[in-house]
Amino acid sequence: MDRIDHVRGAGARRPPGGVDLRYLAVQLRRMNVEINRLVHGFAGNGLNATDVQALAAILDSDGPMTPGRLREHLGLTSGSVSACVERLERAGLVRRVRGGDDRRVVHLRYASAAPSTAHWYYRPLAEATAATRARFSEAELTVALRFLAALNEELSLHRAAGS
Repeated sequence: MDRIDHVRGAGARRPPGGVDLRYLAVQLRRMNVEINRLVHGFAGNGLNATDVQALAAILDSDGPMTPGRLREHLGLTSGSVSACVERLERAGLVRRVRGGDDRRVVHLRYASAAPSTAHWYYRPLAEATAATRARFSEAELTVALRFLAALNEELSLHRAAGS
């Protein structure tokens, strides 16, 4: 059994001349499991996986993240978001900042310790990504990125539709 067959797992063979969608699904699930292991490793110490997802959402946000936007993004209740933000604040990873014009608006921002803490825990993901990236051309990576972005968009449409 060669390395690719070993990575694919039993029964996930690629048919000649085509993309095996089952193989793709298996690989996406395996990647999800590995990333979840990193998330759970980062969580610990009074945090949970949802807290880590919230921290990532704050980091990845295109604009200011508010508790309301975080609630929508994670699909949580207002009370759950409040408890999550409080845990992240106690851990020194997030801070609440009042809006400039409207003091009732609260923005969630990374605390100064958060990037270095996240970097430490996500180092294995960064190293694996760099090693894998080196094996692909820019054109291949562009297609892979387009695929992942489109897949995430489709998944968010399903979430928005309540499926």
